Amino acid sequence: MKINWGTSIVIAFALFISFIMYFVLKVQSDSKYDNELVVEEYYKHDVHFQDEMARAQNAHDLKEKPVISVQTDGITIAFPANFSPKEIKGTVAFYRASNKKFDFQAPLSFADSASLLIPKEKFVGGEWYINMEWKYGGKSYLTKEKIYIK
Repeated sequence: MKINWGTSIVIAFALFISFIMYFVLKVQSDSKYDNELVVEEYYKHDVHFQDEMARAQNAHDLKEKPVISVQTDGITIAFPANFSPKEIKGTVAFYRASNKKFDFQAPLSFADSASLLIPKEKFVGGEWYINMEWKYGGKSYLTKEKIYIK
């Protein structure tokens, strides 16, 4: 049986469409390829964008800013010495863009020093996004950072 060029093109298109459909179905059905949104209720989150920008500007305007650093035993969040630790109230959220299951939040609670250590056991290696929201002296602040944990 001889196949002409028109039949060959139709066969090539059919094979290509089958190849693409296989991958689309595999990605949609396999839980390994999780395609979730980073933030639930994206549109509700977007409505408060101007307030978020004001809090980020407040944090940017500080002369001495909190420092988030990766240590061997975990993540350290250190506020400047001129901040009173008992007046700092807020939360720090850790987001893992690749998997929502690893996301968690921790309260900003300090004993005597204005430093907080989050143990390394709570993290898996890779890129993390940190959103730290806090209030101090009647003002709201927001700090966003990206870190990499080995």
